[in-house]
Amino acid sequence: MNKVTVIGSINLDTNLRVKQMPRPGETVHASEHYSAAGGKGANQAVAAARSGCEVSFIGGVGDDAPGKEMLGSLKREGINTQGIITAKKESTGQAFITVDDNGQNAITIYAGANYAFGPAEVEQNQDLIKDSDFLIAQFETPLAATIKGFEIANDAGVKTILNPAPGMAKNPADLLKLTDIITPNETEAETITGIKVTNEKTAQMAAVKLHNQGVKIVIITIGAKGAFYDYQNQRELVPAFKVKAVDTTAAGDTFIGAMTSILQPDLSNLKDAVLFANKASSITVQKYGAQPSIPYAKDIKVGK
Repeated sequence: MNKVTVIGSINLDTNLRVKQMPRPGETVHASEHYSAAGGKGANQAVAAARSGCEVSFIGGVGDDAPGKEMLGSLKREGINTQGIITAKKESTGQAFITVDDNGQNAITIYAGANYAFGPAEVEQNQDLIKDSDFLIAQFETPLAATIKGFEIANDAGVKTILNPAPGMAKNPADLLKLTDIITPNETEAETITGIKVTNEKTAQMAAVKLHNQGVKIVIITIGAKGAFYDYQNQRELVPAFKVKAVDTTAAGDTFIGAMTSILQPDLSNLKDAVLFANKASSITVQKYGAQPSIPYAKDIKVGK
C-alpha cells in the first residue's frame, strides 16, 4: 500500500446540468442541480484512498457549515485530516460547475480558505510528507506552500507529482526543478510549453520542453485519445478506454489518484500504472459529479 500526502484544494461543488453552454449574455435553463464534495486536491486524495492508498491531506477549510461537511467527507474516506487548518476569517472554497449534454464542463472557482495556509503550515506537517511514498499538489492552493512541500519531499527522497491545473502561462521554474512527475492535460501542456498537443508526436515535443525545465517524468492526458508518458527511453501513448462520457469533471483527478495507488516508487511499472489510471478515468466520466463518480479499486479491472 502506497502512502500519499496531498497538498491541495477542498471545495464544495455546485453542479448544474444544461443542454448546451450559455453564450455571453444568454440565459439557459438547468435540468438538474446538486451539490457534492470537490476540489482538485480533495478529488485526488479521494481517488487515491478509494484505489487503496493510505492518504494524508494538507490544506484549509473555512469555519463554516461547508467546511465541517468537507472535513467529515474526507474523514469518511479514511483520509488523515490532521494537516487541514480551519480558517476563521475565510469561507470554504467553492466551485460552480456547468456540464452540457456532451459531457463537457465549465468551472468557476472561489478559492476562499484554499489560500489561507502557506509554507509554515506545510512545514508543521512535514512528518506526513516524509513518511509518504508520493506527494501530490496542484495549482489551486498557494504556490509557496507547494514549493515548501516539494523541497521537504526532495530532501526526504519522496517522489513528487505536480498536476499543473489550472494551467499557468508563467512557468514556476523553482517548482518544476523539484518535480519528479508532471501530469498536465493537453490544454495545460500547451499553456506551459506553447505546443498544441493533439497526438503522440506533439505530446513528445511538449515533453521535451518539460524535461528541459527539470521534470523527470512527463504524463500528458489527451482526453479520449488516452495518456502519453515519457520517461528516459520509454515513451508511448496508452489508448483510453472507449466509453460514453456524460461528465468529465474529476476525470484527471481520478487518473492521478488511481495511478499513484499502484505506481512503484522506483517507477518500474509506469505503463501499467498509466493503463490502470486510464481505466479508472473511464469509469469516472460515465457518472455525474466529482467525488460521487470516483471508483473504488474493486471496480477498476484492466483486462489482459
